[in-house]
Amino acid sequence: MGRGVAVGDKAPDFTLRSQGGELVRLHDRVEQRIVVLYFYPKDETRGCTAEACAFRDSHEVFTDAGAEVIGVSSDSVDKHASFAGKHSLPFTLLSDEGGDVRKSYGVPASLGLIPGRQTYVIDRSGTVRHVFNSMTNIDRHVNDALDVVRQLQAEQAA
Repeated sequence: MGRGVAVGDKAPDFTLRSQGGELVRLHDRVEQRIVVLYFYPKDETRGCTAEACAFRDSHEVFTDAGAEVIGVSSDSVDKHASFAGKHSLPFTLLSDEGGDVRKSYGVPASLGLIPGRQTYVIDRSGTVRHVFNSMTNIDRHVNDALDVVRQLQAEQAA
């Protein structure tokens, strides 16, 4: 497999179902705002719940900065619906059953088996502007993503 999606690459487009069951196409969202696309291993595990809740707690700040947060794992639409409901997650979770989108981004596995936790900040032209591998230090990673979003907004406004 190749090196995976890196800064400066066009983000591979995809269409997946959200926790509400509707089809979401990445490039439709990117045309409207900066997208913080994060891949995570599994609903309801400790790290993933902490990360989702950190994004939830900063959701308004991301929205105010002109960004949309989208989480992706290979859990089913139903599992996502229950995870989002239980933790009051205000953002989109997408079901990548089979992991094809994860593969297309080249998200590295952790310890060789656990699906990795990786975040891409994608600007409105569809270009990846930042990549974080966030198996650890989840709070810092959410703040880093926010910093990048603010920087991109400032560039757009200039």
